[in-house]
Order: sequence, then C-alpha cells, then structure tokens
Amino acid sequence: MTKKIEKLIVVVVLAAGLLNSGCGMVGIVGSEGAYEKKVPAEYDLTKQKGGKILVLVEQPGWADTKTNLRYYLTRAIHQSLVAKVKVKPPYIITYKQLADFRSDSSDFSSLSPVEVGKALGADTVLLVTVENCQLAEMHGTDYYNGLLSVQASLFQTATGEKVWPESEGNRSIKVSFETGERGAEGAVNRLVSACAYCVTRYFYNCPRYIFKTFDERGDSGWEDWNQ
Repeated sequence: MTKKIEKLIVVVVLAAGLLNSGCGMVGIVGSEGAYEKKVPAEYDLTKQKGGKILVLVEQPGWADTKTNLRYYLTRAIHQSLVAKVKVKPPYIITYKQLADFRSDSSDFSSLSPVEVGKALGADTVLLVTVENCQLAEMHGTDYYNGLLSVQASLFQTATGEKVWPESEGNRSIKVSFETGERGAEGAVNRLVSACAYCVTRYFYNCPRYIFKTFDERGDSGWEDWNQ
C-alpha cells in the first residue's frame, strides 16, 4: 500500500468520523490515534543493516499444485520483504542462487537450514515448511478454492540459534479462500501472497489496521491487539 493511498484512507476515515460524531474534534483525534497504532515486530529485520537473508521453502513431494509452490512462495516472500519490511533486494539471496546450489550439491538434503545459509553467505535464514496445500476446482468451472498452511522460523547463521519465534515451536500460518480464483495458478498466487504477508508482518512494526488479512485462518496473535 503506497503512502498516497494510506493518506487517502486517513482522510476518508477522519471525514466519516467528523460527519457521524457529535463530538467533532474528539472523533477526529480518536480516528487518527487508531490509524497510527502499530503491532510491534516480534523480530525486527529492519535493524539488520547490511545482513543478507535466505528464504528457504521446503515443499513435500505430495503437494501437487500444478505449479512450483516452492518457487512461488519464495518469490512472494521476497516481494513482501522488499515492499513491507524494506529489505533492499541486494540483501536477499535470490531463488536462482539457491536453486543452483541445490542442484550442485549432492548432499543438499542432509544439510541443515543454517548450513545452507552459511554456504550462500546469508546472515539469517527464514525457513518456511509447507504442511498442507489443497486446490479444488469448482465443479463445471475454471474457478478454484484453496488452502495453504506452513510453519515458519528464523535462524541466525553465525550462532545457529532460532531467533523467531521466541517460543520453542514455529509460527503456524494458515490461509484459505472459498470465493474462487480463476485457474490453478491464480489460486496459488492468491494463497502464497496471503501466506507471505502473514509471515513477514512479524518482522517490522506493522500498522494495526492492516495486520489481519481476509484470507487468514487460525490464531495470528491479532486478538491481543484488537483492543
């Protein structure tokens, strides 16, 4: 979302508050304060100046989406890191670099995420493991509904330590939609875009009004901030 659009939203919200509130300026102040509230980053990647990050997506062989889910999810996360977290592209290990390393390494499957990250010169590794992916064509149409669930965690390559989330487990992300997207690839793009956003929003101070997404399912921690 661009700054111009964000400013336009503020203007519309403030105008609505002024028209509908009998308190005038009180309505304006309240609306502006709600707009400015942010959900604090759980791990602030914006402070990682000059550090490189590797996005490592693990996709099970049974996840038949008719597209390369590993590629699409990696690409979506890269785009979200740049657009939302403001990571500069030179500090993101490209999918091609990872793919070339994977194909050139006979022992790739035995390497840990941290070992892969070190080999590619990454300071942190964002590991995203696909748990479930389902696409279903709506009978008699070219429209699909879908579901995607992943487990995500972030590691420092220097220490091998998992730095996010702070709990012992991983961050569970689940997205789905039933309204229908045309074509399998369009459905996959919608799923991975929603999933990528739900992962990367924890790495910067995310505006509260966009923290929750329409396609998200399950516990996001949003309830703690929806006060």
